[in-house]
Amino acid sequence: MESMSLLDDLNPVQQKAVLQTEGPLLIFAGAGSGKTRVLTYRIAYLIQERGVSPWNIFAVTFTNKAADEMRERVERLLGRAAKGAWVSTFHSACVRILRHHIERLGFGRNFVIYDEQDQQRHLKAVMKELDLDFKLFPPRTVQSAIDHLKNQGVMPDQFVPADFNVFQKRVGLIYQRYQEDLRRNNALDFGDLLNFVLVLFRRFPEVLRSYQEQFHYILVDEFQDTNAIQYQLIRQLGKRFRNICVVGDDDQSIYRWRGAEIGNILNFGKDFPDAQVITLEQNYRSTKSILLAANEMVSKNRQRKKKNLWTENPDGERITYYSAANEADEARFVVEKIRSQCEPSFTKGFSEEPSRKYRDIAVFYRINAQSRAVEDELVKNRIPYTIVGGMKFYERKEIKDILAYLKVIANPSDALSLRRIINIPPRGIGERTLDKLEALSKERGVSLYEGLRLSIEEKWVSPLLRESLKEFVELLETFRKDARVLTVSELAKTVLTKTGYLQRLREERTEEAISRIENIEELVNVMAEFEEGNEEASLEAFLDRASLVTDVDLWEDKGNRVSLMTLHCAKGLEFPMVFIIGVEEGILPHYRRGEEIEDLEEERRLFYVGITRAKEKLFLSRTETRYTFGTTRSNRPSRFLEEIPSELVEEEERRKPSEAFFGEDEAWGFQGEGDGERLEQPLSSPFEPTADFSAHDEPQAPAGIAWAPEGFFPLRIGMRVRHPKFGEGWVSAVEGMDENQKATILFQSVGRKRLKVRSAPLEILK
Repeated sequence: MESMSLLDDLNPVQQKAVLQTEGPLLIFAGAGSGKTRVLTYRIAYLIQERGVSPWNIFAVTFTNKAADEMRERVERLLGRAAKGAWVSTFHSACVRILRHHIERLGFGRNFVIYDEQDQQRHLKAVMKELDLDFKLFPPRTVQSAIDHLKNQGVMPDQFVPADFNVFQKRVGLIYQRYQEDLRRNNALDFGDLLNFVLVLFRRFPEVLRSYQEQFHYILVDEFQDTNAIQYQLIRQLGKRFRNICVVGDDDQSIYRWRGAEIGNILNFGKDFPDAQVITLEQNYRSTKSILLAANEMVSKNRQRKKKNLWTENPDGERITYYSAANEADEARFVVEKIRSQCEPSFTKGFSEEPSRKYRDIAVFYRINAQSRAVEDELVKNRIPYTIVGGMKFYERKEIKDILAYLKVIANPSDALSLRRIINIPPRGIGERTLDKLEALSKERGVSLYEGLRLSIEEKWVSPLLRESLKEFVELLETFRKDARVLTVSELAKTVLTKTGYLQRLREERTEEAISRIENIEELVNVMAEFEEGNEEASLEAFLDRASLVTDVDLWEDKGNRVSLMTLHCAKGLEFPMVFIIGVEEGILPHYRRGEEIEDLEEERRLFYVGITRAKEKLFLSRTETRYTFGTTRSNRPSRFLEEIPSELVEEEERRKPSEAFFGEDEAWGFQGEGDGERLEQPLSSPFEPTADFSAHDEPQAPAGIAWAPEGFFPLRIGMRVRHPKFGEGWVSAVEGMDENQKATILFQSVGRKRLKVRSAPLEILK
């Protein structure tokens, strides 16, 4: 493809982004503005027009799916000329570097990668060994603390617990032992992959220099989601040539809770003062109505680069909003709309083809628990669906079992996987025996696998047990020899046959066993696909890919099914028709995120991500009551709904109105002090300019009234007020109704404030 025809596919701003090849470049790419196209055409332009070797290009993103798509697009443009470019995720790139150099850090090149489940099992084993109470030190909380330290690049010997903080001191102890055992197992977890590359570069500058010399051009996708370690890695690799192109959208930064730093994209110009800045604002995905709603809503955030997306797409339909009585009513509404779009209609005796396929539709929600009611209704109506981010394929028991065998074949030092398979099928080797063997192995300074061999040679165990261990070790040694000559799929089939794993499932003859057999067959299919046209289809490479797979990587639209997923999983996807359910206070924004301005802005960005996934039609819904943690709670419409212009919204009336009351502020997910007031009637629409947020049968102050020390009018929950410094907000909780009344007010600008009403210069708006 010639240069002009290459650029002809791009709009003028996209062309500018492709042609600006030298020096640091920051591209703000709004939702649906074609950032993947810009990145792929930029790579193609560098290779075809600038004569850059693919080997000198490093393009990095966050999911295997995105990396595969980018690689395939470049190859479609250039064919075999594109072969050799590094196009991968951060973690995959780091694995590739470590496979070549990790021996310098004292690990074997055949190291294995522990996924989230493996990490939890490993951590619990460490804590059990340290005799720590899981109730006092919940493993998930400890794991989260360790992950946070790794995201910040803090190694065990660098962590300094706060004085008198028992939890931090225990975390420090666990972290140290956790890493020691990982090293003994020749294993790394996700956080180690990036950290160890930085350690490698720091200890061995010549290794860093070799990659700096190799990567003349660096491209980073989804830059707003990078954490401190990832940004540090990019800066180090790009130090030699400084041709760093970062692409992202600060309005879609939604991973602060796992270490992402929105400041990386907002402050890029400070780190690279000579950086060029280009903003892609033309949207190719959504209708004008959807885009305008998204623009208006996200513009309320203060921590953002100002931009205004526009589109040449049609105006499209207005957004449909539905206020449901409860989850069941909300689910019925969703399924009714799906059926109306996807089932044939009959007019004048003729059948008309449905306007949409099930695959065109997605239902988004803030938390996984919200999917249950929708699932029930879909099942009742026999509508096929898939859940993205549900039970992951690679986390199913039978898949973990087979992968554990393959991990031990690749890396016999992996004690975690070895303990998993030693009794699959049953061999009469109990947990106490394994604990004893592992303790003896540690005393001798060898791996558990070597400990098994020594226990046979030195007769550590009874003759009967020794015979079982001998058969097991000999079987593994046979598999290790097979691995030298067999492909990954052939090796898996050999393991399944010689262990009798598949035969035992067939003999069960249950629905569950049949399902597990089907999953195993699918695993072998995945392996065969991995081997096709892949020159580096080694066992280690397959295990790396299986360990690094994400929820989005597993989603595919081949089947004709409705997609259900959380808003976080929806990022990077698009659908003609989208439902966002549970748009209510306490859920979106989520009450656990608190009322700090950073938390509220991230929740608003999350809603923005959901809205901008919709191409043609968007539905928003909330419930007046929701069953949560065994209690029926009343819910207020999300404050984000009020930020969408009412002229863009069409409200659908409830067919069967049901009485509902609004409870105390805790029911809305806020933790204000005091008992609060109860609203006895449903709230007005959030899209009505004159929506009344107080109880209808109670006296109100006239709009515009202000408090002064000499005048007092009590506040009530739901009132809208204005403060000269904090701006507009609404009352979420009150204490007392006399002149000593205190109120908790949620301000859009600064979050929650608790004020004494008499002395606060407040103005009642409604």
